[in-house]
Amino acid sequence: MTRSTPRRTVLAAAIAAAAATATPAFATPRADVSTAADDSSAATEEAPVDYHAWTGDSDLRCGDAHGTRAAEHPRPGLVIVHATGTTDYTDPHTKTTATWETATWTSPVHTPPHPASELVASWNADTPAGTWIQTEVSGTYTDGTATPWYVLGRWAAGDDDIRRTSVDDQSDGKSSIWTDTFSIDDTASGLRLASYRLRLTLYRKPGTRLTPTVWRIGAMASDIPDRFTVPASVPGEGRGVELPVPRFSQEIHKGQYPQYDNGGEAWCSPTSSAMVLQYWGRGPTAEQLAWVDAAYTDPQVDHAARYIYDYQYQGCGNWPFNAAYAATYRDMNAIITRLHTLNDVEKLIGAGIPVITSQSFLATELDGAGYGTSGHLMSIVGFTEDGDVIANDPASADDTAVRHVYKRSQFETIWLRTKRYNASGQVRSGSGGVCYLYWPLRPSTAQRRALAELGIR
Repeated sequence: MTRSTPRRTVLAAAIAAAAATATPAFATPRADVSTAADDSSAATEEAPVDYHAWTGDSDLRCGDAHGTRAAEHPRPGLVIVHATGTTDYTDPHTKTTATWETATWTSPVHTPPHPASELVASWNADTPAGTWIQTEVSGTYTDGTATPWYVLGRWAAGDDDIRRTSVDDQSDGKSSIWTDTFSIDDTASGLRLASYRLRLTLYRKPGTRLTPTVWRIGAMASDIPDRFTVPASVPGEGRGVELPVPRFSQEIHKGQYPQYDNGGEAWCSPTSSAMVLQYWGRGPTAEQLAWVDAAYTDPQVDHAARYIYDYQYQGCGNWPFNAAYAATYRDMNAIITRLHTLNDVEKLIGAGIPVITSQSFLATELDGAGYGTSGHLMSIVGFTEDGDVIANDPASADDTAVRHVYKRSQFETIWLRTKRYNASGQVRSGSGGVCYLYWPLRPSTAQRRALAELGIR
């Protein structure tokens, strides 16, 4: 279904949404469910993850601004006040050269609680026609030397001004960028990333007052050890809860718009995300969907594939582009992070927040799937009374077949491991617990609490 790069699986995925507008109802955890013994502290120590974001007026007023400021309304975000320079950008995918005005914002230095072997940034922004943004990272290694400034993405919500793209061939001999992931080249050496800064460059057409608006910029820095297996967690507070997340199949989109990663067969993430965003009552309008063939079912999946597509990677598997697409819809937050166990997922499910997870496996490693994959997204929507995973798996024949129940121990392993064997016995990478989290700008008290317990705000 997808392709891989060293040290991580890059998923053939994108983000979609649906047109529903109602706030979803969700099941309430049973009063008699006893929470499992909390071993999350041990998991955190053994596989540290730090998600840190700058969001909101006070955060965005920090850092180093050159021509940008934090605008307060209607949602606090960074905007261009005045251009501080111009640049000629030749789009590598259209070969078109255009001049753009620029302004920048650089975050304060962030030092994670534990040094990191990988970092994935994500952002939430609005880029009206005639604007776009670039995100970069630079940091300091544990040996005291500095990284270069690495480009993590050139992004626009549309596809008329530039073609959104990752940037290949970035390395300093100590670390490299793999599509959307900063990665230490030789983790066995002990070298790690000790601290980092993120930089945003905002672009607009010269002579205009246009501006992008960036509401959230953050990164997940982690140091997940190489592991082929993980200990199974004990079912906890999410047991017996299932959220009413709509069910969409990617398979019904086979052959549609093959210019976006060969059509629906590779669209696991557009499909998963369409389900979750419709659950939240968000999605493209009928006018926005007018370009999709009217004969196609679930056109929001086609729409997502187009507007998440990474023209360098030539697929819909750029994780931050997925989150950025989701956040283009009304009052949505969307991030990329890692979780430690299914107990973390249970906290979110219990609060009404579905979780989109990344995993890879042989057909023999996940009973009931009926296929193997080098990288696939599906949405966890609940847990059975016994604690097994209820997943909306888009790799299903049609919408009615999307709901699956997978064994807890099997699912936890294929999702959390970083190493696996393929059908030929070769060692390949796993996601190490990567997930997409989407939630509304004004979450409920329970949702805010569940996110805060996982270090997310």
